[in-house]
Amino acid sequence: MPPLTDSSFSDEQRQLAQGLKALAHPARLAIVRLLAERDECICGEIVDDLPLAQSTVSQHLKALKEAGLVQGSIEGRRTCYCLDPEALSALEDELDTLFDTLNLSSYPPNC
Repeated sequence: MPPLTDSSFSDEQRQLAQGLKALAHPARLAIVRLLAERDECICGEIVDDLPLAQSTVSQHLKALKEAGLVQGSIEGRRTCYCLDPEALSALEDELDTLFDTLNLSSYPPNC
């Protein structure tokens, strides 16, 4: 059997994996929740609310932004961040579709 490559998977599978990978860290989940709670663009205050160094927060924001889940805009010397609701909604739909196709209700309990 040939080795699996990125092209072996559908665009939907790759997109879902990218979104889940971006969220697969407690700090990133905390950032997403913080941005959702504020419901506005946040600049430097993210660091104030997390027990992490500025550089660490910046790395996590970069990963979220690269996955398209967070948007950033430059205001003066600061970058302000907010969630991308369309991207998060699409990720939710993709995850719902995945779980709907698993048909876990008929899965054998002792497997």
